[in-house]
Amino acid sequence: MSFSHLIDLDDYTVPELNRIVELGTTIKNNPAAYSERCKGKIMATLFFEPSTRTQMSFQTAMLRLGGSIIGFDNPSTSSVAKGENLKDTTKVVSSYSDIMVIRHPLEGSVKAAALTADCPVINAGDGGHLHPTQTLTDLVTLMSEKGRLDNLTIGLCGDLRYGRTVHSLLKALSKYENNKFILISSAELALPSYIKDILKARGCEYTEVSTIEEAIGSLDVLYMTRIQKERFASEEEYLRQKNIYVLDTAKMKKASADMIVLHPLPRVDEITIDVDDDPRALYFKQAANGVYARMALIISILENNLSKQNLISGYTNKDVCCHNKKCITATETYLPHAFKAAGDILECEFCDERLLLE
Repeated sequence: MSFSHLIDLDDYTVPELNRIVELGTTIKNNPAAYSERCKGKIMATLFFEPSTRTQMSFQTAMLRLGGSIIGFDNPSTSSVAKGENLKDTTKVVSSYSDIMVIRHPLEGSVKAAALTADCPVINAGDGGHLHPTQTLTDLVTLMSEKGRLDNLTIGLCGDLRYGRTVHSLLKALSKYENNKFILISSAELALPSYIKDILKARGCEYTEVSTIEEAIGSLDVLYMTRIQKERFASEEEYLRQKNIYVLDTAKMKKASADMIVLHPLPRVDEITIDVDDDPRALYFKQAANGVYARMALIISILENNLSKQNLISGYTNKDVCCHNKKCITATETYLPHAFKAAGDILECEFCDERLLLE
């Protein structure tokens, strides 16, 4: 059976994105009107990786819609601790629920689960790959605060290599006209080439800089991210990048009066506490908007108002393996070796890792 999953926002058209954002904004203005929209429905939340905002906002969203929730937030308390594979866990839980939300540390894991699930699946973050529902939260916030999703200059700062929130946001905003991006990172944490290629293919202007100061004065939006310790191979690598980018009140003085600061949270050291008092700092309001964005998404999926995905669109090659050690195919070996082809380059259907054919 085919479902309207949310694995990657690129699977949705701009009109579909706009409908979700508009619905999220409508719900924000009158949440009580939607209090029984999902009465009798059950949402399963399977969080194989720690989460505060994403997990709780999904749970809050379903409860505010009149539905119920099941699931776990620690795989050590589930049969995963006994060695159960991802397919078996998600296949069983999907038979208990009407919609399933998954966060997992391996890239491509949520698409893998969706291949055999018996209900719609939502990607709540798959390793350093994508985080589409955070992007919906960001879009609802941008529409509420800026009144548009186009003609914006957006600076994205910090961990652009492993930052799944950045990848999803760039893929979504690159669909809208005349958006410009300034990528602020060290060379080691630069944006992956496959995301840059998407920006180029869509005719989006982008520049890469190494400091906040050289970008902040020209921005409509500054999107800060933390340096993610859990994504690094070693403590030494992490410490080399930690605290390179810190937004403080001195830097905020260089920004325009109507620039806004967003952050997917959690914050560590990359925004000083005194910036919280600046009316342009909207990350806590952004987090609150996550409930309305996810309420809109749940309604849209359960009421079948979104495209159904063809999850594997390329071809399989049993003799080729993805080189990404964090790809779900490295551990769940029953999965197909599925790739999209572009000349002599193969792109993994699960994690988007690129392989050069010899």
